[in-house]
Parts: sequence; structure tokens; C-alpha cells
Amino acid sequence: MSALIHRTRRLANTLAADLRHAAELLDGDAERLRDEVVRRGIPKRVDGFWAALPLFVDRCAGLVAGVLVGLVQRLDLVAARVEGFRPDLLRPARAARLARTTTALTAMLGIVSMAAFATLGGAHDRVPIDRLASTQAPARLQALAQEDPAAAAAPGTPTEGVVPATGGQGPAVPAPTAAPAPAPRTIPTNRGALPVGKGMWIWQPERTEGGNAEAIVARAKLTGLTHVYVRTGTLKGGFVAADFLNHLLPAAHAAGIRVYGWDFPYLNDIDSDVNRAVAAITYLTPDGHRIDGFASDIELRSMGVNINNITGFVYGEKLRDAVGPAFPLIATVPRPSAALVTYPFAEIAAHFDAIAPMVYWMGNDPAATVADTIAKLAPLDRPIIPVGQAYDGASEGGPAGVPSRDQIIAFMQSAEKAGAASVSWWSWQHADQQAWDAVRDSAEFMLPADPAKPLSAPQIRAYQTLLTSLGFPAPVTAAWDAPTAAAVADYQRAARLPITGVIDAATRDTLLTPFAPPLHPRQQ
Repeated sequence: MSALIHRTRRLANTLAADLRHAAELLDGDAERLRDEVVRRGIPKRVDGFWAALPLFVDRCAGLVAGVLVGLVQRLDLVAARVEGFRPDLLRPARAARLARTTTALTAMLGIVSMAAFATLGGAHDRVPIDRLASTQAPARLQALAQEDPAAAAAPGTPTEGVVPATGGQGPAVPAPTAAPAPAPRTIPTNRGALPVGKGMWIWQPERTEGGNAEAIVARAKLTGLTHVYVRTGTLKGGFVAADFLNHLLPAAHAAGIRVYGWDFPYLNDIDSDVNRAVAAITYLTPDGHRIDGFASDIELRSMGVNINNITGFVYGEKLRDAVGPAFPLIATVPRPSAALVTYPFAEIAAHFDAIAPMVYWMGNDPAATVADTIAKLAPLDRPIIPVGQAYDGASEGGPAGVPSRDQIIAFMQSAEKAGAASVSWWSWQHADQQAWDAVRDSAEFMLPADPAKPLSAPQIRAYQTLLTSLGFPAPVTAAWDAPTAAAVADYQRAARLPITGVIDAATRDTLLTPFAPPLHPRQQ
């Protein structure tokens, strides 16, 4: 069953990416053809058709892609309920209805594309369509761009350099003299990205480089951070981070750093907790930036949180329903221990994409503590992204002072070896210089891009986790296998990059480029 789900999800994601690519190509060709229609003076009723075509094509592709994303969402739900598989989700009647809808909408795209060629193919000159013949388009799209017979004439004949008019109507159109420029890189936005690499948590902006966004980004880059977490709300204040995000998001995104919001739900009023999170998730800066994901810090009853099996599940369910299946949600939880027998880890994980356990080792061995934590959470079948201790734990019963450089590096080494996808630290304002230096100097959780050098198993795992979170599934095996190469190639195709099937510099940079993750349509 899991193999079938994996193959079906991959096919659905590939088809959705191809449809989006097709829509972009057809949209551009429709614009060019419309300009050609106007230039040649073709009747206005035809011009009106071309004027409406780009929007029509985009709507059709959006509908088809939406159906496919819905299929992936249902498969995610099936995969998340291995113990209680619900056959009604994929009943024959539903599957048949899905197939009919997808086939009909795909046929609409085909009819529109054929009409584009037929309208100008008889009484008027043929317009060369070069974008559909791009080597970066899927093979089935390349087949639409047939070679013009006149282009096959021998050099030196009167037709060389021009495409002759059909039936003698209209002027000759010069043939292209050079290959078209490659399509520019695009950022696939099927799903939002989970954090990989190294991160740091920001609690109080005014105590974080004085709240200066440029200074925060500069230090993050110097330390090798790929992401930061920013507190976005409080119980009494609601969403409070607008001004800080207005400055931080554009600066961080320009530097290739993702920004994840976080909040502390108390679960006494779940709707209020969800609404506060949604306010942060949907907030748009004046220059059009949004946060890259959201982490819910779901603490213990001893901290005033009304946490139990029901509240943990319902909070996640309502938050997921509000933001949709493609927005990254991270559950920040205590590390498992013998004292937490009633904490609802599984119920919380049901609606979140990753688990971020708070592994504050205090006086214990950091390497053993994080390895034990990852092992205990592994059955939840979610990426584990531990939060390490970079603060003085004396007030919580630990030794005085921020943990040493050796402890911080040992934590990262053990976390990576145990299977963590990324690591982060609590917190920016508490870490001292030696802690910052240790995070910077650690060789773990690095994301290189040199095809000439083999990636390590943890690096492969990180890329597999990132690709899967972005909607290009690669089984997380920590081995460079055929499914991983295929997922990389699928991503490169969707991004209009050279399709190499390996992580090169352009692919790495595109994978790590922040973008606004998809939201539920009602939030847009």
C-alpha cells in the first residue's frame, strides 16, 4: 500500500507540475499570437479570442492542478492513517469522478492549444512557435511544435531565411535566425519547504541585534544559518510581529534565509489560538512577503497549557484546515521522557509536517539525549528537527552557563547521525559568542552542491526531506538512489533548470530560495 501511495503521489505531483508548465508556455504563446493577430489586421472577433486565451488557459490549468493536489492531499491522509485505513476515501465512484474531471479539463487545454494553431494555420501566415519546442518542456508538449515544411528547404533556395506566405496572403515572415533564449528559472511552488540546515529562534526582537533586520541577516549569513524562527503572537496581544516582519522578511529572503513564525497556544480557546496563528501565516508585508512556515510551541500542563489527546488533535486539525495541505506546519514539543506518558505526541503529529522536539539536555550528555529523543519520535513518521540548548539552564536545574562549544558540536554530530533533517537553537538572545562560533564551525547540517563530490548520507537525507516537502517525493533513505535522482530531475524540470538529476549549484540555490507557500484558497 505504501509503495502504491508513493508512486501515485509522485505521478500526481509530476502531472500538476507539467500542467503548470504547460499553462505558462501556452500563456506566453497566446500573448505572442495575439500580437501577431493585431499586427496582421485579422478580424476583431478573432483578436478577442486571443485576448481571452491567456486567462482561460491559466484557469483551466489551475483547475486541473487543483484536482491533482486534492488527490495528493487524500493520499497524504491515507498514508497518515496506516493503522486505520479508510477505504471510502478512494471508493470507485470517487475515483471515477476524479478521473472524469481530470480528463475533461486536460482535454480543454488540448483543444485550446490546437485552436491556437488552427486559427492562423489556413487563411493567414503560419506563426512560428518556438517556446513549445523548448528542450525544457515535457516531451508531450514538444510534440505540439512541428517543424515548418519550408524550414526544410535546401540552403540557397528562394525560401531560405523566410517562411513563405500561405496562398499568397500577407507578407512573408522572417524565419528565426538564432535559437530562442532559454526560459528563465522559476521557483516551483507546489508546497512550502520544511527547514533544512541550521536555524536559530528569535523570542524578543528588541533583544536580537537590537531589532535591526540587516544586522540579524548579516549574523545569520556569517554563521551559516538557513532559517530563523520568529515569535509572531501572544495570548493577550494577538498577532504582534507585523512591524518586525516588515523589515526582516524582505532582508532575510533577499539573502536566501527562510523565516518561520512561531506561537505558544494555550488550548483553552482553540479557535483563538488558531486565528492568531492564521493572522501570522497570512500576513503580507507591504512589499509582498509572507513567512515560510509556522511552528506551534505546544508545551506542558505545568506551563499552563490545556494539553490532552483531544485538544492536541483538534488544534492541529483546525489549523491545518485553515491553511490547507501545502503550508508547512511544525509541531514544537517536549522531548519524550518517562514522566510524559500522557503527552499526546501522536495526536499532535497527525496534522503537522515535522516534529521539533525541545532537547535541552541540562546536565545530561547532549549526544545521548538527542539520539534517544529522535529514536523515540521516529515511529511518528515525520521529519525530526531538534531544538538544541544555547541558553543558561541554571534556573531549570541545569549547570550554570550556556553549554560549551564541545557540547554544542557533539549535539549536532549526534543529531545528524541519528537522522535529524535540520537543527536549531534556543535562542538568539541567550547564545553567547562561543555558542555562535560552535554553530558556525560545525561541519554537520551543511548543504553542499558539487556534483564532482559525493554527498554524505546525512546530506542526501536533508535533500530528500526538502524535495519531499516541496512536493517532489523522494523516499528518505539517506542513499542516492533512482527515486532521488528522479525527484531531482522532476524538480529541475519544473524549475526550468538543466535536467541533470544531481544537486548542482543552480539546483541548490533554487531549492533554498524562499517563496510564499501555497495557502488554502479562502486565505488568499
